Amino acid sequence: MASDPILHIKDSYYFEVPSWLAPSHRESLQDFPDVWIRLDPAYQLWEANLVHAKLTELSKGVPSESDFIHNWEHWQHEPGNHGKPVRRYLKELAEEKTKEDKPANPWADSWPEAQQLVTVAEYRETAKPWSPKKIEGYNEALSGKIIIPQPFGQLRNLYQKDSGFCISRFMVLEMFVAIVMLLVFTWYASRLKKSVVPKGRIVHLLDAFVCYLREQVIRPGIGHGADKFVPILLTMFFFVLGCNLLGMIPWLGAPTASFSVTLSLALATLLIGMGAGALKFGPVGVWLNLVPHMDLPLLIGIPVKTMLFVIEVLGLFIKHGVLGVRLLANMVAGHVVLLGIVAMGVEMSGWSLVIAGPIIVFAAILFSCLELFVAFLQAYIFTFLSSLFIGASTHHH
Repeated sequence: MASDPILHIKDSYYFEVPSWLAPSHRESLQDFPDVWIRLDPAYQLWEANLVHAKLTELSKGVPSESDFIHNWEHWQHEPGNHGKPVRRYLKELAEEKTKEDKPANPWADSWPEAQQLVTVAEYRETAKPWSPKKIEGYNEALSGKIIIPQPFGQLRNLYQKDSGFCISRFMVLEMFVAIVMLLVFTWYASRLKKSVVPKGRIVHLLDAFVCYLREQVIRPGIGHGADKFVPILLTMFFFVLGCNLLGMIPWLGAPTASFSVTLSLALATLLIGMGAGALKFGPVGVWLNLVPHMDLPLLIGIPVKTMLFVIEVLGLFIKHGVLGVRLLANMVAGHVVLLGIVAMGVEMSGWSLVIAGPIIVFAAILFSCLELFVAFLQAYIFTFLSSLFIGASTHHH
């Protein structure tokens, strides 16, 4: 999926803001983050030389240093390999097989051990100082980028992790939404405990959402026994709504424009429904419940019910998958439309500002209002469909 610096359709490991809000004034090699140093060609060449020396100590049959560096640089010029470090090259060599299905480059199998001996800290201590021109260019590229610290993992670049558990921008936004929900609803619950009748505008607003969803969406969708699912479905609604609304704020982005988020929510709905169904009908009965009861002769009933069971199982997973894809598609669509309006503004730059300005501003406001409506609508639809799916899993057909 494309990554736009303002709309942020793709997740990343940094926040992007205007350069004047977060200018980069790093003065030396020591000031740059590890991930940026690892992307530097000089570091990658130093790394390749050091890894080759370690491989020579660990294995036999390693090519000469000049041949090794030449082959790696040639590999970097192949499509899709630009800027990739030597460890990616060695990993590919280690996976190559001969016609007899034997390792084509057995010496490359030692690359993980050799790679572990190479660190950015060592490079900082031994490398020559970067030139002022390089530092100026890197500062220009990093201005406006707030890189998220990674205490539990290592980044390959600003969009991909290399190892460990890395914290992405959407993870930070999701945690922010979760904390806000925890604080708001803890306060809301404390206010309700003090008085049977809600008081205050914010309390009334939250009460309107909660009561409407409970009475008009969750209970009708699930039926008998719906109240035990009210807390989790309300949590889903407000979480999806909060993530959707973050997409309206410049330079943040909506976490629900990511497959990992929407499909995880859909998976949660599937597990909740099937788990509740298993508690009610048993681990086998919840699957048999997918097929509606039919009084058929044995010879007809076995093939018909078997066919229906296969169709229903496939439908179960497909409809939950579509539940996640639907949410993502609608959120991404709004971003794409706004991107189209920006592109239209660029195309109309040669027009008179008096003519083009009002058209672009009106279109942007109109579609922003539409996207605001869609943010609420998609949270409602996700909760409504989740209620129906849970209800189908917890009641006899």
